[in-house]
Amino acid sequence: MRRGTFRDDTVDYAAVGATQAPDLMQYPPERSIPAEQSWRIGSGEARFQAASDALLSWTAQRGAGLELKDVRPASGPMYSGVSFDAEGNPIAPARSETDVRYDSDGTPYVGAGTTIRVEGRVRGLRADAELRVIFAVEEPRRVGFALGTVSDSVVSGEESFMLDWHDNDEVWFTVRAFDAPRAMLYRMLPGLTRRRRRELFTRYLRAISPLYSTPA
Repeated sequence: MRRGTFRDDTVDYAAVGATQAPDLMQYPPERSIPAEQSWRIGSGEARFQAASDALLSWTAQRGAGLELKDVRPASGPMYSGVSFDAEGNPIAPARSETDVRYDSDGTPYVGAGTTIRVEGRVRGLRADAELRVIFAVEEPRRVGFALGTVSDSVVSGEESFMLDWHDNDEVWFTVRAFDAPRAMLYRMLPGLTRRRRRELFTRYLRAISPLYSTPA
């Protein structure tokens, strides 16, 4: 598992790590709208490794039309951040001194505690936000991370991106999220939050999966 500093007082919501709760869809954080979707994106180690590298180099966010303006890895002692077991119980962080990796254009890879600034639009509506990586996982058959809102977003909440290489050789990509509307327009029209989330899910899949095709 890759490591990085995380301080939960930097995000603007209370239910830190709740995208990992097994009952997220039934019992989302108060006043938030949950969402979850999984897709089979291929089979085999090569597919898993390629998708993992794409995911950890922010391909889902870039593919969603979001521009990364400022990527700041955590500084100081390195910790794992928040993680959870299969029952949703928190696991104590472990210390590590993993070096930061960079992609071909010099952008740091995903790491727990990293703060990013994204700018863009989803169906014509603003999608600017400052986000914090809540946790990052790199295991032999599971890779992913979660992003939590820090400031300046039309919604407050968290989204997680996980890749699993199952024993039957299938590779699955799962995105889970909960969004609490913050901007006045989104509070007045909650359907906009759901529409925004559906569009983001589609864009994430298009960015990560070679099997994706735009419906006719």
